[in-house]
Amino acid sequence: MCGIAGFYHREKNYMEKESEYRKLLSDMGESLSRRGPDDRGIWLSSYAGLSHVRLSVVDLVTGHQPIVKNINGNTFAIIHNGEIYNVPELKKRLVNEGAVFDTTSDGEVILNGYLIYGPDFVRQLNGIFAFAIADPAQKRLCLFRDRMGVKPLFYTIRDNEIFFASEIKALFRCPGIKPTLGLRGLNEVFSLGPARTPGCGVFEGIHEVLPAHMLLCSPDGFSETPYWQLESHPHEDSWEKTVEKTSYLIQDSVKRQMVSDVPVCTFLSGGVDSSLVSSICASCLKEKGEPLATYSFDFTGNDKNFRSNAFQPSQDRPYVDEMVQYLGSSHTYLECDSQTQADLLCKSVLAHDLPPMGDIDSSLLHFCSLVSQNHKVALTGECADEIFGGYPWFHKKECFLAPAFPWTMDLDARKVVLKDEFINYLQMDAYASHAYEDSVKETPLLPEESPEEKRRREISWLNLRWFMQTLLNRMDRTSMYWGLEARVPFADHRIVEYLWNVPWEIKAKDGIVKGLLRYSSKGLLPDSILFRKKSPYPKTYDSGYEALLAGRVRNLMETGAPIMEFLDKKKLEQFLSSPSDYGRPWYGQLMAAPQMLAYLLQINFWLETYSLHCVSLS
Repeated sequence: MCGIAGFYHREKNYMEKESEYRKLLSDMGESLSRRGPDDRGIWLSSYAGLSHVRLSVVDLVTGHQPIVKNINGNTFAIIHNGEIYNVPELKKRLVNEGAVFDTTSDGEVILNGYLIYGPDFVRQLNGIFAFAIADPAQKRLCLFRDRMGVKPLFYTIRDNEIFFASEIKALFRCPGIKPTLGLRGLNEVFSLGPARTPGCGVFEGIHEVLPAHMLLCSPDGFSETPYWQLESHPHEDSWEKTVEKTSYLIQDSVKRQMVSDVPVCTFLSGGVDSSLVSSICASCLKEKGEPLATYSFDFTGNDKNFRSNAFQPSQDRPYVDEMVQYLGSSHTYLECDSQTQADLLCKSVLAHDLPPMGDIDSSLLHFCSLVSQNHKVALTGECADEIFGGYPWFHKKECFLAPAFPWTMDLDARKVVLKDEFINYLQMDAYASHAYEDSVKETPLLPEESPEEKRRREISWLNLRWFMQTLLNRMDRTSMYWGLEARVPFADHRIVEYLWNVPWEIKAKDGIVKGLLRYSSKGLLPDSILFRKKSPYPKTYDSGYEALLAGRVRNLMETGAPIMEFLDKKKLEQFLSSPSDYGRPWYGQLMAAPQMLAYLLQINFWLETYSLHCVSLS
């Protein structure tokens, strides 16, 4: 895992101001240093510049980047963020084609593949990645992002010049690129946030390379095209075959993602997803005589303050205890107190360059900081719910009837503290509705399927395109902020491809939520874990935490903070005085009243820190 950045211009000669542009590359890399604390490198040519910061996980000795190869008088270069999980097969194939390797790094495999097969080599990769290749033969720069969008890649184009980076903050190191916010950006934050429209960087002129896309920058211009797409077709495997193939794909993905030259660990919540990943990892390490290190997360006082509801029916701790005993893992119980998660709200903004998921983000930022003290690589259970249909909105009838994002079907909770004139200016309902409709239209459907099955495809599509992206962004930023590489085996594109066409009656076999996942994991987990009712990422139920946030929000009212341009003081005071509703989230399953306060604090810090110029309502 690393951070990448750079620039390209089809007509400029960067070597005419070599020292200036080398410094720019160094500055862009410096802004990404938390993603790669172990090593740095830059490369500059007449038409392009590349900057890289490295977190050493594979090929610890010879994995320095940029990787450069001289072919027939042309110097090709690559910078790479991520991991490729099918390197052995690819390397064998490339050696047979005459490729020569000087390192054992993933980046050299990609570059050799590009030299032999061209940009289409990306289709052969299994992994999480964002990488850039400078091609002097074509005088072009090629940018690529992995199929699921696990690794980020932002860019902006100005006067036929492109600047790109793993994180937005690096783009603001470039001359003339300033953080500004228009109507669309305001809507992204207030109407959709913490979600983002695919490809939108929120700031004016900032974009993100779409998942499964390549962006080619050449003398002919800029073109972004997909190299992979989900396709719908009838599922022809029997129940038994489906279970067998699902089990194989999951186990193969986890085993591939354990490849590392440093020790790996897992996040263990006691739920079926993380427990399954941990079980497979523990079995593999046991064969080597090594124990698996596992970590669980909870909040100080939750043993006394926890309140059961439809979204969080039970606490995790008893199930974690059971799994630790089952695995024989070396386990660490981590906790986050109210003061810590409140204090880290601002740091979460710095990790994202955008307002993230309130304390759902800041608490994970805290946990990752603790894990990173002992490990560089962690495997997680993220993405299983999106792929196997684990969220409540896959099962509730109202989600089939509501023409809206199922995790935010009603925007009223978002408007409750906003000025009426700001609500009217944004046209929030129309913005959210257009975003929803545009996405639904893209769903690959089968004409012969029933209306109900088509609707399930639409909800699955929305989850993959939107909700999963939000969680992947959260996982990448909170982990990489501390130099921790979080891997997501369930996001293997082979699993996504296969499950996309499995009918709901098989996915939810016997009416069991994620029934296919549970049945395909028989023998790998105790039944008490395997058939446990879903309980999502934990959050605090400490009333003192909410009081702490309320005090900070009241301070915003008194000091005339930037966000008060958009908030109605009377509405806000009424909101602060009302009892919390922990059971009715305004986003996803977890973000209720306390998280709204946290989100407002993050927005205000974002406006202040990035000196954003916003529309005035006065």
